[in-house]
Amino acid sequence: MSDLYLEAIEQARVYDVAIETPLELAPKLSSRLHNEVLFKREDLQPVFSFKLRGAYNKIAQLTEEERSRGVICASAGNHAQGVALSSHKLGINATIVMPNTTPDIKVKAVKRLGGHVVLFGDSYSDANAHAMELCEQNGNVFVHPYDDPLVIAGQGTIAEEMMRQNPGDLDAVFVPIGGGGLIAGMAVYLKANSPKTKIIGVEPVDSAAMYESIKAGYRVTLDQVGIFADGVAVKKVGELTFNMVQQYVDEIILVDTDEICAAIKDIYEDNRSIVEPAGALGVAGLKKYVKQTGARGQLLAAINSGANMNFDRMRHVAERTEMGEGKEALFAVTIPERPGSFLEFCRIIGDRNITEFNYRMSSRNQAHVFAGISIADDNEAAALEKAMKDAELPTLNLHDNELAKLHIRHMVGGHCPLAENEQLYRFEFPERPGALLEFLGQAGGRWNISLFHYRNHAAAFGRVLAGVEVPVNDRQEFEDYLNALSYPFVNESDNPAYSIFLK
Repeated sequence: MSDLYLEAIEQARVYDVAIETPLELAPKLSSRLHNEVLFKREDLQPVFSFKLRGAYNKIAQLTEEERSRGVICASAGNHAQGVALSSHKLGINATIVMPNTTPDIKVKAVKRLGGHVVLFGDSYSDANAHAMELCEQNGNVFVHPYDDPLVIAGQGTIAEEMMRQNPGDLDAVFVPIGGGGLIAGMAVYLKANSPKTKIIGVEPVDSAAMYESIKAGYRVTLDQVGIFADGVAVKKVGELTFNMVQQYVDEIILVDTDEICAAIKDIYEDNRSIVEPAGALGVAGLKKYVKQTGARGQLLAAINSGANMNFDRMRHVAERTEMGEGKEALFAVTIPERPGSFLEFCRIIGDRNITEFNYRMSSRNQAHVFAGISIADDNEAAALEKAMKDAELPTLNLHDNELAKLHIRHMVGGHCPLAENEQLYRFEFPERPGALLEFLGQAGGRWNISLFHYRNHAAAFGRVLAGVEVPVNDRQEFEDYLNALSYPFVNESDNPAYSIFLK
């Protein structure tokens, strides 16, 4: 079977629409990882994804009779655009069934490329079932996103290009896995032409259909899949691709959302491109492989498979990147509810940069603080946790707590009937290590802080929202204290939003 695929890859028709993408050195990541890291830039394809290769190879080899019937596929993303552009190039009618939940930007992209869009259902499974029904009714040719020999061969041309661009053996290649078409095509070609090269697949931990199938020895169907890396969110892998992965792939690495986000940043820092979450899987897996194996001086390549990033997802990526890089620790810490306790807590943190600080008074005895702190590595996080516990501050490490990272960090707050004579202020201060400690230190523990919110936004100035209990007789003294500070401030005590949500 491998000979048939090798011949199909070498004879694949992809370059009428696809380009030969560069295999680029990533100098910054190479330096950090002490290995030579290469990016295969499939994000530079006309539809910003490798999917164009397989779709065109399949459609271009249809008979005249098949072309006259038109093609159909189900997809919410990159395969849809590949089929639409390929069909338009060849003058073939194309119907693309997409879920109703597909972002409008992707629907418009498919229409712009000449595809006839049918919106159906709330998931890919719904859309796929409807596409199969339409295929039966109308006699269209179904273009499968991954489980088709010609689609697999089209994707395999990436490996053929890499062999020409780097004639020597690569030590390992890291390939994203969704349904398995990309890694199947690449693996069969690389194993035949560069047998020493390790083929390593990469999947998200919450969409690991191929990993679970290989472990079980048969194709499993996941109950649900994660939506962050939507380009690889497949509940069941292909029959052809499963068999090929079993035979040719050396290993599958699983990565989480934080690791994917960190990889997106790594790619951006090396070539100023922003890939989609699925497109960064290869780099995320490469980094994890180096960390786990201690590899040094090797030649490693990752497939940057796509760049169809939704702009509104960028905020989430930026937020989770520090965790993925191991540069931020999250803690829930309980401190005594008394003036000066914040200052004592900050002295434990020392001159480390604080990324986030959330607190709302909940009792007169103790306060619960949600804190994000910049760290160098896991050892520093452990040392910091120990220091807090040694100071008899109950501490919970939230590094692996998805609820805390997704929701709790944005929900600390609310009304507080305990707070007396509370005044609310917004402050700005220079964004540098120690600035928050300096800010709290100048208060000297004279007034009780009843609310505190700070979040690092990678800007020149940090923004703090603070609620302070100030007796009426102390108001003038407190105003004098604020005026003596070097930080700009605004009194928000009469802000209607404060009255509705926090007061």
